[in-house]
Amino acid sequence: METLGLVILIVVALGFDYTNGFHDAANAIATSVSTRALTPRAALALAAVFNLAGSLVSVKVANTVGSIIEAPETTHGLVVVFAAVAGAIVWNLVTWYFGLPSSSSHALIGGLVGAALASGTTVHWDTIVEKVVIPMVVSPIVGFIGALLLMLAILWLFRRARPSRTTRGFKYGQWVSSAAMAWGHGLQDAQKTMGVITLALLITGHVEPSGDFAVVPLWVKLACALAIAAGTYSGGWRIMRTLGRKVFKLDNSAGFAAQTVASGVLMTTAYVYAAPISTTHVITSSVMGVGATRKFSAVRWGVAGNILTAWVLTLPMAGLVAALIYAVAHVFFR
Repeated sequence: METLGLVILIVVALGFDYTNGFHDAANAIATSVSTRALTPRAALALAAVFNLAGSLVSVKVANTVGSIIEAPETTHGLVVVFAAVAGAIVWNLVTWYFGLPSSSSHALIGGLVGAALASGTTVHWDTIVEKVVIPMVVSPIVGFIGALLLMLAILWLFRRARPSRTTRGFKYGQWVSSAAMAWGHGLQDAQKTMGVITLALLITGHVEPSGDFAVVPLWVKLACALAIAAGTYSGGWRIMRTLGRKVFKLDNSAGFAAQTVASGVLMTTAYVYAAPISTTHVITSSVMGVGATRKFSAVRWGVAGNILTAWVLTLPMAGLVAALIYAVAHVFFR
């Protein structure tokens, strides 16, 4: 039963990783598709390849996610982790259906906390505050201000340039910025699932504790990288329309600025701070930042408000769903 439960949990976790891919595919490529720098299929293929590559280069974020809660005892622990992942999947599907670019990362973290609280498992609140809450607030602000400043610099530096040449140059630049954004997405989001699967392996004694958490096995890295890449290639058209068209009408220079700043924030927080931030929050705030340079009314703040509502609701709602799933599952696996 323990082995069967572990296998089911790994399959469900990889399913979450897949939904993360199609849910968050828009983060890396919506701006490039909306500005016609890349065709949708070419953009998805590019994002899938660099998601795969970014997933394999570091495990710092995986270690942070895996150490958010104390590893509980075997059968009880697998139910807790299963409920956390299932709660995140449900919230991902709800927000995907309505085309809202909410955070898969925070859905997973909210699920872990909700299931842990429902089960009486210890939550490491210092890790939550330091690695989740503070970066959750700061990273979108940095994205907004950074994109605004970079866009102002671009407008000033290229104010006398020939428009056709500038457009062509930034179109090629978006190929690079899209790849960097996809790399950052893999670096952040695939690792969160790695952390959850490794937590389950730690609970069942298949890996040994190491430092603050455990060593992430190579097969877990490969499985999570392939799952998120496959999900990315399947596409997330509903969210892509919201992010690429409805928040602000982007051109090539604006798309390049937003993606460049967002990818920089993702890589810095992953490599330097090991903080599992939201790719969705960062790219959306960066799009708002470049939009605000044209005129304040250019940003569709009503759509932005709906996105903000999804951001605020993600942690508690995913946690609530996970707690309910735990309450049901716990009846059958006491």
